Amino acid sequence: MNSTRRDFLKTVGAIGLASLSDLTTCRASIPPAKRPNILLILADDMGYSDAECYGGEIRTPTLSALARGGLRFTQHYSTGRCWPSRACILTGYYAQQIRRDTLPGFKLGDRPAWAPLLPAILKGRDYRTYHSGKWHIDGSPADGGFDRSWGAERSGCDWNRYFKSGRWQEDELRAPVQPGAPYYSTTAIADHAITCLQLHQKNDRDKPFFSYVAFYSPHFPLHALPEDIDAYRQAYIEGWDVIRQRRWERMTRMGLIHCALSGRQEDVVPSWNLKPDQLQQRIGPGEAAYAVAWDSLTEGQKTFQAAKMAIHAAMITRMDHAIGRIVRQLKDMGAYENTLILFASDNGASAEQIIRGDGHDPAASMGSAGSFLCLGPGFSTAANTPFKLHKHWNHEGGISSPLIVHWPAGISARNELRHDPSHFIDIVPTLLEVAGADAPATANAPDAPPRPGLSLVKSFARDGSLEHEVLWWCHAGNRAIRMGDWKLSAKDGKQGTWELYDLKVDRCEMNDLATRYPERVQSMAQRWEAMAASFAKNLTAQTNEG
Repeated sequence: MNSTRRDFLKTVGAIGLASLSDLTTCRASIPPAKRPNILLILADDMGYSDAECYGGEIRTPTLSALARGGLRFTQHYSTGRCWPSRACILTGYYAQQIRRDTLPGFKLGDRPAWAPLLPAILKGRDYRTYHSGKWHIDGSPADGGFDRSWGAERSGCDWNRYFKSGRWQEDELRAPVQPGAPYYSTTAIADHAITCLQLHQKNDRDKPFFSYVAFYSPHFPLHALPEDIDAYRQAYIEGWDVIRQRRWERMTRMGLIHCALSGRQEDVVPSWNLKPDQLQQRIGPGEAAYAVAWDSLTEGQKTFQAAKMAIHAAMITRMDHAIGRIVRQLKDMGAYENTLILFASDNGASAEQIIRGDGHDPAASMGSAGSFLCLGPGFSTAANTPFKLHKHWNHEGGISSPLIVHWPAGISARNELRHDPSHFIDIVPTLLEVAGADAPATANAPDAPPRPGLSLVKSFARDGSLEHEVLWWCHAGNRAIRMGDWKLSAKDGKQGTWELYDLKVDRCEMNDLATRYPERVQSMAQRWEAMAASFAKNLTAQTNEG
């Protein structure tokens, strides 16, 4: 029997779920001499404020425990979209530098030879390397340096082919279900990651490991286990305006933010979304195309939208449970204390409303395998509280990511915030430093540009120790650049007008200062253009040499 995307996202009673136990931490002020293990966990389309430790109401006890035992970065940035973020976080380059996002005159393509993935470098330091889950990077995980891998080779929309046999990979890595059997992705990804760790303990315990675990959750389609959805049935009936206000208040009390709550930006949605009449026809009368005031919705729309957010929350809680199972495995194998754990999201929550894959059956239960629902702009705005806009845009709602860092043997700080601006370009330099690994010289590309990121290791010890001169963004016509506390943003193509914000007091980008400081706008815009030109020049040189 051939399995489908719907089958893939169903549940199987045969897959045992380990109970989630409380995490414990131990204090250590001296970094270990032994190179640490590394566990890099990536969520997909999770909003900045979704997790409890970032002000949300979604139950995430594992992430909360990791935050209590480590650090939370409050101004950490992604690229704003899934595939550029994944290339960035595993190479240390801006995606546009390596053909993994577009620049004028340059299409999406394969990375240059001088931009290896992180596992290929770590293997030179005798690390064993494992990938579990979504891929969405050029090439294959094996080509990128992973010893073991299981997941989607490209977009992550179809995992069917991976269950043509009963094994994930040769040797002892047996899949939890037989070919064609239904299963739930979040559980299966964790199962694979745990099995890799078990085999590592059995066969390679004298070596450090790098485990990259990339969940689909809570990316559309909204699919969750019935018991997880039930836990949130009534949680969101008050609507996105109330949820946003409560999250903003909690985040302010927690010291995560110091800004006013942004407006809903109700007229801005992705251009590829289904139109309002299409949503009504293909999804039903409960769907809402824009982030309008909650009280303006019909009672049927309120019920439908609250149910969608309940599924989004259920997906995150189940992912948190899966992360807890992986952490338990680290403890069981004695690796927990010296494992550097990082958790982030590839971009902000998504306002997309589209139908792909197996399509949507209006008669199917919401959240079941037969449905294909997207969170949509209303509750995406809540998930990105307090920021402006969503995934795809380079405003704060699209590019702000939670970043939790936990390493008992290497970080003495506990339950502290780090307000230094940081970016996915910083992850590779950080992990190379803690692993004691240098990037290999590439003889056929002597002019390869240096990585633009900075190591976060100094920030592990003290807030205020990291200072980027500039951070840069570009995606699908959206642009941004940050220099100090000043940020220049523009949306919707070359004709998009530059907006200027002082993020020290206005991180929600509500008070455009462009007309007040035209010289600053001009100088920052010129810097943005200069960086884009330098990326293009390097790609041209590499193309000519090739």
